[in-house]
Amino acid sequence: MPDGALPVLDVKDLKTVFRTRQGEVHAVNSVSFDLRPGELLGVVGESGSGKSVTMMSLIGLLPTPPAEVRNGQVLFGGKDLLKTDDDTLRAIRGARIGFVFQDPMTSLNPVFSVGYQLMEPLRKHMGMNKAAARKRAQELLELVGIPDAGRRLKDYPHQFSGGMRQRVMIAIALACDPQVLIADEPTTALDVTIQAQILELVKDLRQKLGMAIVWITHDLGVIAGIADRVIVMYGGQIVEHAPVRDLFANPQHPYTRALLETIPKVHGARDDRLRVIEGQPPILGAAPEACPFRARCTHRFERCDRENPPRVPVGPDHDAACFWDAGTGGERDV
Repeated sequence: MPDGALPVLDVKDLKTVFRTRQGEVHAVNSVSFDLRPGELLGVVGESGSGKSVTMMSLIGLLPTPPAEVRNGQVLFGGKDLLKTDDDTLRAIRGARIGFVFQDPMTSLNPVFSVGYQLMEPLRKHMGMNKAAARKRAQELLELVGIPDAGRRLKDYPHQFSGGMRQRVMIAIALACDPQVLIADEPTTALDVTIQAQILELVKDLRQKLGMAIVWITHDLGVIAGIADRVIVMYGGQIVEHAPVRDLFANPQHPYTRALLETIPKVHGARDDRLRVIEGQPPILGAAPEACPFRARCTHRFERCDRENPPRVPVGPDHDAACFWDAGTGGERDV
């Protein structure tokens, strides 16, 4: 981040709970991070680690009830998004923060043409007339690499392939030139070739448009090629945060190390087996008072059963929430 530049998004002590018939589920627990101008921040972790719920909490996309944001501050453009009224939040969501969902087929409305769905935010948030919105919609489809864009504006979502639908979703998210784009596992449902095309598209658009991006994924291989910084989530909290090169070269949390060991190695021996992380992520009925990863950890101390470790600095712009010291192999005094 340039000297003196403020984060475009600053999240402090965010807590989100779901109320269910079986009791409360504490899905997000004291999450704090910032997003810097023009950067791509990767958010990684297994399913159920709290990645998507965290990002949807920021901009009011969770159904309430059962969800409830109990605490926190989300600063964007001088406003706390958690304290803004619904109309203001909808305006920010449509115009200044774009969101790309995992499954474009359920995110696009099947009864409206792609052109209509592209033009709607332009007319609502940008005040464009129909002709101007149509021209801009065609430009957006061309920007995301859809051929014969003018004709395809009339087509419906089912007439596009999975990869093309995801491009349409990205075009809709970019329609109003947002400062921030949040992409929630946008390539998970796509085959490897199409996934690579979407990743190249995002890198190209980021360079052209200069927006800040949050990229949510369970795939560290994806993050390696596109991110500037990474936050690793487990049990609804951040367990490690680092520049992407540092995270891969010097992971400090046992969970991060375990995730890295599950990545297939191109030059591994023929009899190498893929590593797995034994056990399952926790479903938290209360805010964690002990380390949420302790049941699956190979570096567990007695203290881990009594205390939830705080995030502590372990290097430049690098912190981890763990009592284990990866440098010494012993217990960290925090």
